[in-house]
Amino acid sequence: MPKVLTGKVALVTGGSRGIGEAIARALADNGADVAISYAASRERAEANVREIERKGVRAAAFKADQADPAEVERLVKTVAERFGRLDILVNSAGVLVAGVVGDPSTDVAALQRQFAINVGGVAAAVHAAASFMGEGGRIISIGSCVARRSPWPGVSDYSATKAAVAAYTRGWARDFGPKGITVNVVQPGLIDTELNPANGPYAEAQKAQTALGRYGKPEDVAAAVVFLASPAAAFITGASLDVDGGFNA
Repeated sequence: MPKVLTGKVALVTGGSRGIGEAIARALADNGADVAISYAASRERAEANVREIERKGVRAAAFKADQADPAEVERLVKTVAERFGRLDILVNSAGVLVAGVVGDPSTDVAALQRQFAINVGGVAAAVHAAASFMGEGGRIISIGSCVARRSPWPGVSDYSATKAAVAAYTRGWARDFGPKGITVNVVQPGLIDTELNPANGPYAEAQKAQTALGRYGKPEDVAAAVVFLASPAAAFITGASLDVDGGFNA
């Protein structure tokens, strides 16, 4: 089977675990050299690099705080210089912080950091990538199905960050269009990860809200990213692709 991303260089932020890890490996399976960033778990990041290298491509991991625009800019520049180019940027790093409006126990600082990571970090990476990407470039952000609606109390701040990414995506598609670069967002629903396991305490109630009645896998999201990064998606830009098992159906 042909590897449609051979010769491409990808950066996956937050690529040391969960959805980001699956995306990094899927891009490598399709021939791309892959750099990943991580915030804290150097061991896991390096383990993923070794797994990617076993697929016959180049790989590297870099530590970066996605809440710090200067670090994000330096990350993108370092990857482009280390690998000689940058073709695919996947903004996968993100956090989820809940907080009901008016609740005095809400950690306001954590909510502010969530915005800095989920929105500011994405914007910083995209602005930095603009200097290195050319014709055929791909920018893909990982949003969330709750960008469309807030299904539970306490997720308004998180929903707002993901809705902002979707709005940015539509605007950036216009900005990058003349350069032949596409910009899209993948919006996962219930995905079986450490942060929201399929056997967690709220899993049954959450599964009942999906059309398929189950959780998805990180590989389901990764498959959507690979498609959007491939030549087959050359005429798709400014789109929000739900990978949510019908959560928003």
